[in-house]
Amino acid sequence: MPSSTTLTPDRPTADAARLADRAAFVRTETIRLIEIAKVGHYSSVFSAAEIFAALYYGVMRTDSARPDWPDRDRFLMGKGHAAVGLFPILADLGYFPKEVLDGYTRLGSPLGDHPDMTKVPGIDFSSGSIGHALSNGLGMALGGRMAGRDFSVFVMLGDGEMQEGQVWEAALGAAHHRLGKLVAIVDRNGFQLDGSVDDVIGIEPLADKWRAFGWEVHEVDGHDATAVRDLLRDLAARPDGDAPSCVIAQTKKGKGVSYMEEEPGWHLGYLVPADADRAVAEILEGGRA
Repeated sequence: MPSSTTLTPDRPTADAARLADRAAFVRTETIRLIEIAKVGHYSSVFSAAEIFAALYYGVMRTDSARPDWPDRDRFLMGKGHAAVGLFPILADLGYFPKEVLDGYTRLGSPLGDHPDMTKVPGIDFSSGSIGHALSNGLGMALGGRMAGRDFSVFVMLGDGEMQEGQVWEAALGAAHHRLGKLVAIVDRNGFQLDGSVDDVIGIEPLADKWRAFGWEVHEVDGHDATAVRDLLRDLAARPDGDAPSCVIAQTKKGKGVSYMEEEPGWHLGYLVPADADRAVAEILEGGRA
């Protein structure tokens, strides 16, 4: 019998209620941690909360006791400024003590505004400079093929990131190599730092562009965590050698706090404590709806 440390974890199977609870947890913990930092990216996290929950509680095979387990599924964020919403999940899963969250962005803390793979267990890619994540995901998927390993690589991209040429170079390469274990997830929340994505540089017809680059394309309600989970689980089961997959997740920037939704000013901001309390109450009430 192999020891327990050599067993391969099954894919997690959280139900709808658990996924909704974890998405609310991501939002409320984001508010708490930004209170420590005094500034942060609320709305960019809130649009992706259900995607984070689906990936880590319903899709990805990982092992917090072995952060460097070679056969783990990988997750890379192009929109690295949303890391404040990912750190609470990693702590919840046991990658590091939950108390580490309390020092978020403080001097000496491993947890900064963007993720650092050299400091934070469970982080597979140090991101912040927009446009590089898909290229790195391509390399990981190719490396897995060369090593004979069967892991999936999930890359979350902001829709404003679609304006970066390197994204499309990576899209060409992934299609050429038929990296069926590579899944790009576009958080299509419609906004970037400077305003509406399509006012800055229009990116539509986005699905047609990914198809033209040789990818299989799926669209999903990015706030339906169960639908996201089911789709990503299906894509993770695809064999290498198939076309890579792009999931366009239709989301709202700032989802969960009414006055933040689709308001670009909340891309970076700060809630004073009384406003933070009201935002948390609205998130929790929405989670019970």
